[in-house]
Amino acid sequence: MIDKLEFFLALAREQHFGKAAQACNVSQPTLSASIKQLEDQLGVKLVQRGSRYQGLTPEGERVRDWARRIVGDARAMRMEIRAARHGLLGRVRIAAIPTALPMVRELTAAFHALHPGVTFMVLSRTSAEILDLIDNLEVDVGITYLANEPLGRVSIVPLYEERYMFVTAVPELFANRPTVTWSEVSQTPLCLLTPDMQNRRIINHYFEEVGVEAKPVLESDSMIALVSHVLGGVWSSILPAKVAAIFNEAGTIRAIPLSEPDAIQMIGAVADEREPRTPVIEALLKCASTVAGRLKDF
Repeated sequence: MIDKLEFFLALAREQHFGKAAQACNVSQPTLSASIKQLEDQLGVKLVQRGSRYQGLTPEGERVRDWARRIVGDARAMRMEIRAARHGLLGRVRIAAIPTALPMVRELTAAFHALHPGVTFMVLSRTSAEILDLIDNLEVDVGITYLANEPLGRVSIVPLYEERYMFVTAVPELFANRPTVTWSEVSQTPLCLLTPDMQNRRIINHYFEEVGVEAKPVLESDSMIALVSHVLGGVWSSILPAKVAAIFNEAGTIRAIPLSEPDAIQMIGAVADEREPRTPVIEALLKCASTVAGRLKDF
């Protein structure tokens, strides 16, 4: 039954029989037959079929909710038994918003020191994508904004406050200024993250608060792309202070605090609130609480 529910969740996620089979490392006929057997066992039709996948039935939507709980509990049980015998092993899956990626190393390094048998997969995703990945059991923990937009039913560990800096490599731009206002930087050629990123929506909000509009000359979903253009010495950007500090210490760019208004957003670790959690998630959240104190002084 558990294997069939795994196949069903993969199909609901991929919305394509072939892709779901590939994700489960089985043939398409095997996946299709397993889902048909699941339907027979439950006595309801779960999937709308035609020449291709056409979505879940209303019963299929309900079964998907139950399947997430059952599969999640089964995984937690297997991992807890294995951890009791061998300690924590396997791979930890972390999805982080782009602005938090430089900070993830603090968590992975601390966790690896405690559990050297664990490896990591770190993904860069939008805040909305992170919640979907957690909901679909595709990542263990997300690193995202905590207070700006609804998170749903997740467990939360606050990590650090994100403050914003105007960053530039242009020597004469706001030279010798201790701070610069949001209104002032709106008049400069900016590189910003794309509108689907929550960081960009936050930045847009601060501009709107002072009655101006962000009109970037370049948008990207990559922090590296933004910084590389700033280093070109023509355009500027707005980055979290902890990200800007990495480049500022190297003397490659100048980072000037933004004011009027002061802008602060809380970043934290989030995980499915389902109990009991897998030993990996439980240990990772505990480690995140320890790392939070260190990040305040980063």
